[in-house]
Amino acid sequence: MKKKLLVTGSTFPRWEGDTEPRFVLDLSEALTEYYDVTVLVPAAPGAADQEIMNGVKVIRYHYFPIHKWETLCYPGAIVPRIREKKIRALLVPFLCISLYWHLFRMLKDYDMVHAHWLIPQGIVQSFFKTPYIVTGHGGDVTSLNHGILKKLKQRCLKKASFITAVSEPFADAIQVLWKNHKTSVISMGCNTANFSPSYRKENCFSQGSRKVILFVGRLAEKKGVTYLIDAMNYVDARLVIVGSGPLESELRDQAKPLREKIQFLGARTHEELKTIYASADVFAAPSVTAKDGDKEGFGLVILEAMASGLPVAASRSGGIVDIIRDGENGLLSDERNVWQLADNLSTLLDDAALYKKLSENALETARQFDYEVIAEKYAQLFEKGQTGVLENERDCTELHLSEQKPCRR
Repeated sequence: MKKKLLVTGSTFPRWEGDTEPRFVLDLSEALTEYYDVTVLVPAAPGAADQEIMNGVKVIRYHYFPIHKWETLCYPGAIVPRIREKKIRALLVPFLCISLYWHLFRMLKDYDMVHAHWLIPQGIVQSFFKTPYIVTGHGGDVTSLNHGILKKLKQRCLKKASFITAVSEPFADAIQVLWKNHKTSVISMGCNTANFSPSYRKENCFSQGSRKVILFVGRLAEKKGVTYLIDAMNYVDARLVIVGSGPLESELRDQAKPLREKIQFLGARTHEELKTIYASADVFAAPSVTAKDGDKEGFGLVILEAMASGLPVAASRSGGIVDIIRDGENGLLSDERNVWQLADNLSTLLDDAALYKKLSENALETARQFDYEVIAEKYAQLFEKGQTGVLENERDCTELHLSEQKPCRR
């Protein structure tokens, strides 16, 4: 009989075909090879309270008496949602109390917990004795590091059986927050079976003879789309922007002088993205560090683009540098450097030999981050988490995804 794993998170598809990020679902699905997996996530208007998604049992807990007001987590994520409407911060205590209550009732039936994000899942989990692994994804690590929240985050890290970060920069940030020997870098991944150059559809964007640069992601400050739009003044191509977010109106206004070169598609389903990725020529990821310190955690859309055969022009920001090796599987530019970004995009579009090399290497990179590989790494960690701490540094080293990097001390 398989052991039982409870996965907690706050970003998750609300229904089949939802445009919300699905990395927690994809990893949970891959982990069903090893465990009986249940996912516990906040409720959302229109979403089922319980269902089976891709073989994973999903339980959505209500956290406010008036269910239509349960808008703290979707669409987007908790911190951006609060930034959009500060009154939503009043829902945070209700969310934490409800999560605590559901964990209190459920944990006796589970052997291990995987808490995605330090806030609130990791913090709440730290008040229970069930062994847990906590994963830092980005803003949950780098922001809100003061006062009582900092102490609660440190408590969460201290009591965790193990800690994972989705990229090296965030593992470093965890070390600043609380020095420990339990942090491993294990990224999120890509379901490579869902993406392929074979999904390409010619003239998908009615671009005619123009080549297509693609951006996919939330239209928020840290994604750096404003610099990509500026770069299009110097690049002969069509830019297709997929996604929605708080800056959408502002970015559409910025793009009006280039309306014949820039196309906004809005948010699209994961099924639609298969064709969209494969039908583009180059992928752009111009991420930046936001004013509040938030930065790219890992860049899953980069892996999806790579799995579709696209070479990538990206910035040296956050976890992107854990994926892109400049000149080998993509091209890197400095944050907010419009000239470098434009030059890299033009180079990828004009240099056929380089394009072929980077495209082939991109496909190979994506395969290294397939969720089957990621799930195996986590399964090793879960087993060690149930039996106690790592016996030695070598055990921890073997858990790293790509290079042999020892646990943080």
